[in-house]
Amino acid sequence: MYPAEIVIPMKEELTDYGFSELLTPEAVDANLSQKGTTLVMINSVCGCSAGSARPGVLMAVANAAKKPDHLTTSFAGFDVDAVRKLRERLLPYPPSSPSIALFKDGELVHFIERHQIEGRSAQMIAHNLIAAFDQYCN
Repeated sequence: MYPAEIVIPMKEELTDYGFSELLTPEAVDANLSQKGTTLVMINSVCGCSAGSARPGVLMAVANAAKKPDHLTTSFAGFDVDAVRKLRERLLPYPPSSPSIALFKDGELVHFIERHQIEGRSAQMIAHNLIAAFDQYCN
């Protein structure tokens, strides 16, 4: 498990903008069973990918005409039980962090894996997400 002093500032990059944390398996189940669309950012300390994923997610939410109803996040290697539960909901995709998932009425409708984040700019990630929001969000 990563030390809190490393993780907390990375968590705050999202929570300071209204993302709620999924800290337990019960919170994952409760949030993903809500009606509407739920964006889940599986946060990570990986500088190469998370450094563009977090800003990309924030850019998408700030600039999209249609937005998810619920913004959530959980941290790989820190919120261990919650992330394990999330990964069950992401099958058949293999574990990937950072990663970004969009659920509609509890069903996974869009997923961006780490390999789709690596080497991509925050703007590219934002454009990908905005297209998904346009398709799935009201």
